[in-house]
Amino acid sequence: MDITVVGEGAVLAAPDILRLHAGVEVRRASAAESFSAARSAAARLAEALARAGVAAEDVRTVELSLGPEYEAYPKVAAYRAVQGVEVVVRDLTRADHVIDTVAGVGEEARLNGVAFEVSDSSGFLKEARARAFRDAAAKAAHYAELAGRPLGRVVSVSEELKGGGPQPLRHMALAAAESDASISPGRQTLTVTVRLGYDFA
Repeated sequence: MDITVVGEGAVLAAPDILRLHAGVEVRRASAAESFSAARSAAARLAEALARAGVAAEDVRTVELSLGPEYEAYPKVAAYRAVQGVEVVVRDLTRADHVIDTVAGVGEEARLNGVAFEVSDSSGFLKEARARAFRDAAAKAAHYAELAGRPLGRVVSVSEELKGGGPQPLRHMALAAAESDASISPGRQTLTVTVRLGYDFA
C-alpha cells in the first residue's frame, strides 16, 4: 500500500527582462498597397529600435497578416496588414525609452502588451522545490500519524512548475497614470508543486 501527497513551495523573484509585444498596422484600398505600407512601417520600427540600442537578435517577428475588412459583405472597405514583433529589453531602466521609441514610429505603431520574466530562475526554483518537498513530507508524516502506521520510503516524485504570465499593457499604463510612475516589473511568484508517493506499511 502507498500514499500520495502534494506539496507546494513558492518564492518571489524580481524580473529582470521585459518582453514587449509591438508592431505596425495599416489599412489601404488594395492588398498590395496595404502590405507595402506595413513593410515600410515595420522597417522604420526596426531602424528605430536599433537606434534605441536594441540588438537585432532581440527582435523577433511573431505576426504577419493581410486580409480584407468588409463594409457589408462582399463589399471590401479596406485591406488590413499587420506585422508584429516581440522585443526583448534586457535593461529594465531603458524599458520606457524603448516603449516611447515604438510609439514614436507613427500612427501605424501598435503596443500590444508586455511580459516580465526572470532570466535565471534556477536558484529561485531550487528554493521553491525544497519548500514544496518539505510541505509534502510534512503532510505525509501527518497522515501516517493519523493512521497510526509507519511511513516508508519515497517511491515516486513528480513536479509541476508555475510562473507569472504576461501583464496587459493597458492595466500597467493605468497604474502608471495614477501614480506618475513608470512601468514596473513588480515581483513574480515562482511556484513548484511536487507530488510524492510513499510506502505506507
